Amino acid sequence: MTERWTEEPSLTGVRNFRDMGGLPTADGRRVRRGLLFRSGHLAHATAEDRAFLEGLGLRTVFDFRNAADQAIEGPDVAVAGARNISLPLTEPDDGAAFWALVREGSVVELRAELTDGRGEARMVAMYRTMILARTAEHGRVLKILSREGLPALLHCSAGKDRAGLTIAVVLLALGVSREVILADYLESNAPHRRYPVRRGPGAEGWEAGVAEEITRLLAPMFDARAEYLTAAFDHIDEDWGGTEAYLSDALGLTPEDRERLDDRLVEDA
Repeated sequence: MTERWTEEPSLTGVRNFRDMGGLPTADGRRVRRGLLFRSGHLAHATAEDRAFLEGLGLRTVFDFRNAADQAIEGPDVAVAGARNISLPLTEPDDGAAFWALVREGSVVELRAELTDGRGEARMVAMYRTMILARTAEHGRVLKILSREGLPALLHCSAGKDRAGLTIAVVLLALGVSREVILADYLESNAPHRRYPVRRGPGAEGWEAGVAEEITRLLAPMFDARAEYLTAAFDHIDEDWGGTEAYLSDALGLTPEDRERLDDRLVEDA
C-alpha cells in the first residue's frame, strides 16, 4: 500500500481521525493528501483540536449522526471556515434504541438482543440499509465533493460505520480497490481509535462483576468487521450489478462529476 502520513495528529477530543491521502487507486495513482478526512464526532473537540482542524482549511464538515446521537454527544464544535452539513444516515428512533441498549440494557437484555449472531446480524442489516436507502445522501456527498466541498471531513459518532461506509463509497468513485478500502476500514479497530463504551450510572455494569460479558456482548456494535462492509459491497453487486452502475444509476453521478472528483482528489503516485 502507498505510504500515508508517517505521523498522526494527536487529538484529545476527536477519535479515529485520519487522512485518506496516500491510498492507492487500482490504476496506479493515489488519493491526494490533505483533502479528504474521516473521524468521530467533533462535539468534544478541545481548543487545540479545533485549531488543528481549522489549520486543515476545511470547507465542509459532514455530520452523519442522527438527532438521538447528537442529543447524547452534543453538537459539533464549530470549525471556522467550514460549512457543517447535517446528513443523518440512520433514523433517530434507531439511534435512541441503540444507545438505550448500550447504556442501560441489563445483561439479560443484552443477551436476548445480541447473542447467537444477533449483534452481527443487526450491524449487517444496518450497512445493507444504508446502501439501499441512503443513495440520495451518498450522491449528495459525492456531488458536493466534486464541486466546492474540499477539503472535507466526514464523520459520525465513532467514525466507523456511517462515516466508514460513506468514505468507502467515495473511494469506490475514485477507483480505489475494495481490498484497499476494507484495509482502511479495519484501521478503526486500533485501540486509540475506538469509541469508548460507556454505561449509564444506574445500569448493571462493571461493579456487578460482569464487565467481561458486557464487553463481549457489545463488541459487534463497536467493532469494525469485514463482514459488515462486505455486506454493503455485496448489495451493490446484487442490486446494481457492480460499482459503475451503482455510482451512475443509484447515486446519479455523471461522467462530469466523476471527472471533477478525479481531478480534485487523485494524483500520480
